[in-house]
Amino acid sequence: MAFDPTSRCRTAAPEVMTSGASLRSPRCGEFWTAYTPGQPDEPHQPRPCSLYQKTFINRLRDDVIVVPAFSGGRLGPTRVPVPAKYGGLPHDSVLFCEEVTTIDKEFLQRGPLGPLVEPGTVAVVVRAIRRAIGELVPS
Repeated sequence: MAFDPTSRCRTAAPEVMTSGASLRSPRCGEFWTAYTPGQPDEPHQPRPCSLYQKTFINRLRDDVIVVPAFSGGRLGPTRVPVPAKYGGLPHDSVLFCEEVTTIDKEFLQRGPLGPLVEPGTVAVVVRAIRRAIGELVPS
């Protein structure tokens, strides 16, 4: 069955994912391109996403926690700017940490796009995710 980007639930894995995804488990702090389900009006599929789930969990689970990257957007306490080429991103981007989501690994299309991001960057993104879920987090 083909991937239906307008579907709000996954009934079958996108065919391109099965053939294009890396055979190894994704690691925390990597950027991959992924289909983000439930976004029927989103013309930019697949889009870069950053993975934020412990690497050992990624090996055991069928899903991963991702934060989507956009080519622009207003900055704020739940958004993290990322320069071009960092982590393999093709252009300057903004991580929208308020849009953190869990997707099936089969929705990962290609990756990793580049090397792991630095632990300091992972910590900044995790703080932004914590702010997005309503936790009071110091700057």
